[in-house]
Amino acid sequence: MNAPNPIHPLPLAVLICAALAGAPSAQEAIATDPSAPFPEAPEQAGFRDDFDSLDKDRWYVSDGWTNGEHQDCHWSAGAVQVKDGKLTLFRIPAPPAPASGKSLPPRCGEVQTKGFFRYGTFEARIRTPKASGMNASVFTYAGPVHDYPHSEIDIEILTRNPGELAYNTFVDGKPMNGKTVPVAPPIDEAFHDVAFRWGPDGITWYTDGEETYRTAPGATLPDFPQKLYMSLWSTTKLVDWMGPLRKDVGIESYEIDWVAYTPLDKACLFPESVTCKAP
Repeated sequence: MNAPNPIHPLPLAVLICAALAGAPSAQEAIATDPSAPFPEAPEQAGFRDDFDSLDKDRWYVSDGWTNGEHQDCHWSAGAVQVKDGKLTLFRIPAPPAPASGKSLPPRCGEVQTKGFFRYGTFEARIRTPKASGMNASVFTYAGPVHDYPHSEIDIEILTRNPGELAYNTFVDGKPMNGKTVPVAPPIDEAFHDVAFRWGPDGITWYTDGEETYRTAPGATLPDFPQKLYMSLWSTTKLVDWMGPLRKDVGIESYEIDWVAYTPLDKACLFPESVTCKAP
């Protein structure tokens, strides 16, 4: 286990492990060449999803497991909804315990692309709840279950304080390039556009079209292909990081108005894209 850091108190292989969701079984060898070919997907040419429906060819819904004892809820298809042009991920409390038999856990929502991406701009328009003990995120990830080293780029909202966005990367399982920035009004009060541009020379994060952070020149960066994820999950264990989870907390929801991807060699595939602005 790695030492704690300001963004993740534990390595995300322990905290998220989201790629285990619906991923193919890991094989014997972990890739060593980040530039090696990887499976083609139509989304790699660029896409914007406005969630008029849930495209099952594009998205896999995590369902039926948890990522470890740190996470008090199980991923559930019942915690994922597309309605009125929005994707909503829920955290749903556990039902009352039965008089006999095993009680059921709370349910949480997560989706992930079926395809992988290497470099480009990832964008989403989101609104989160305000609730201690929960984490809402837009991130890219790949790991040993995909035959890749643990690689990751994060935008996280620790919803105990939705006035901040937490940025981070993982390279071969090691956290680095972390930064926390303010967002106003808080992201539980209004939708905000969040984005990051991932290139071989650096990563730049944006809020509402404005640059908020970039990696330092020469920083170590993730460079293996990754999948795109969005999730809402909760904990009763990681209280120092995410805050205590109220026992009486009700249903909480994380709304995604749209999400998009633009490859490095393209720009302005839709008017709201941060890529429409000159670099």
